[in-house]
Amino acid sequence: MKLNKSILVLLFAASLFTACKDELQILNPNDPTPESAASENGIIALGQGGIYRSGFRGLDPKYNDGVPGFFWSGAVGFHSIFGDEIGVEAANWYLNQIGCPDEVVLDNGTTVKNPQNPSTQYGLLRLANKADQQSSNPAYHEWANMYTLNNSCNNIISISDKVAFTVDGDNKKKTLQAWAYWWKGFAYSRIGSIYYAGLINSEPNKASNVYVSKDKILEEANVNFDKAGALLKSISSGSYDAIMAKLIPSFCQVGLGGVPTPAMWQRSINSYKARNILANTPVASMSSAQWASVLALTTDGVKATEKVFTGRSDANGDFLNPQTGTVASKTTSVKPGTATYKLSERLVQDFKDADKRKANNFSIDKPWLGNADRGTTFNTRYALIDKGAGMAGVATIINRDEGATEFYLSVSYEENELMKAEALINTSKIEDGLTIIDAIRTLQGAGLPAVSGKSLTLAQAKEELRLERRCALAFRGLAFYDARRLGLCEKGNSRTNCVVVDRDGVVNTKATIRYNFLDYFDVPDNELIYNPAAAGSAPLVNPKN
Repeated sequence: MKLNKSILVLLFAASLFTACKDELQILNPNDPTPESAASENGIIALGQGGIYRSGFRGLDPKYNDGVPGFFWSGAVGFHSIFGDEIGVEAANWYLNQIGCPDEVVLDNGTTVKNPQNPSTQYGLLRLANKADQQSSNPAYHEWANMYTLNNSCNNIISISDKVAFTVDGDNKKKTLQAWAYWWKGFAYSRIGSIYYAGLINSEPNKASNVYVSKDKILEEANVNFDKAGALLKSISSGSYDAIMAKLIPSFCQVGLGGVPTPAMWQRSINSYKARNILANTPVASMSSAQWASVLALTTDGVKATEKVFTGRSDANGDFLNPQTGTVASKTTSVKPGTATYKLSERLVQDFKDADKRKANNFSIDKPWLGNADRGTTFNTRYALIDKGAGMAGVATIINRDEGATEFYLSVSYEENELMKAEALINTSKIEDGLTIIDAIRTLQGAGLPAVSGKSLTLAQAKEELRLERRCALAFRGLAFYDARRLGLCEKGNSRTNCVVVDRDGVVNTKATIRYNFLDYFDVPDNELIYNPAAAGSAPLVNPKN
């Protein structure tokens, strides 16, 4: 990301010392220079703070807003809005408008049009995509966070080459650089999965002005994942565990969030590569080779009970605030509609009535009705229960006590298995895929009867998969990817038999929603104002109109 001098200095300073003293590593804030990180303790501090603070919440405070919040509740909140997990009435960052579908057809045939102006979601996104909108531009946030994260990683790689480590320097440097290449792969994965074009930046505090297609960005994600993997394979035991234990905040090293072995880490890489294929390819366009790749990657992907990258809240909110740090925590309330984010009727609808996860996580009351000029799809009868209803052995979506919720930053075992199930179902191994779905439901305590061994058709098996991804992976930042690849964002397509609470509080159960959402953001004008595209750049604007 090419930045003017003042912003560039702030970004580099942030990547050096924005971590909090109480929990995260920190350098001397009076000496924010490259040299101050060129020591063993300094580069480890940069390796932790540059990811968890600078990458995920280190933007200038003027670009953040207390309503949506930092990356995992704000930028990822857009995904939950577009994926119809939540609705929002607040106008901050245009949150109230970007979730309005083109139209809703109610049970009685009445059509409720998008009440906003512009009357399409992508029209609104383009109206807001101006540099003078600053943080109100929805397209700005994921871009800025991920390029800040990428720049932190470039600094880690560059400075680690200059550090005189005390002992076992080769393994320490490889561990730090594997860490940086993993997070670069993560950053490029997210950029390529939400923007129509992007930049490949490999030098600290410098940038190209040649924009490349989202497909090239995703290729670059794999390049960096492969670099991380090659380093992991070359690491002997040495100081690997000790360095990783310092890179991952101590309060995140709980449950599945401890230090992964190099082999476990490689399996996380494989799973993320599989996610990138699925997230960015319409299901109808998946080739046999792509299904084979997904199956191979997930077969050697994240295993049950092994360590993955997770986040936890702590009392200081250093990384995630227990009350507001994630989309789920901002959706939690005692009564419907009283949280910042409103629980979508369509999400709850996708839990079968007999599913214990539904009873454990959602409460129902009289309908909450929001402002009519902000649409009808965010009206809801449901609230997300903090800590769940206490049903033993049943998955709880959110617990807002300090450190109580294991929040997945990357691919989880459940996601890996459901990707594997999808590949099996779509390659004539329906029963094998359904067996996995049953296993995930058992793991989460759903208490549902088995769907394997019931001679389900391909269409029925795909619907079971769709439902289980919505339920088992709720609030994990995947809902929009799934809606997009299932074609629900396309003009003319619709979701039928929807539950919608209309403006009079009537509960419709056979409504039709035509979303017509933008599938990939245009490049943010916040970037282009400082970094105009060079000749030969890829198109910057999604052609959808």
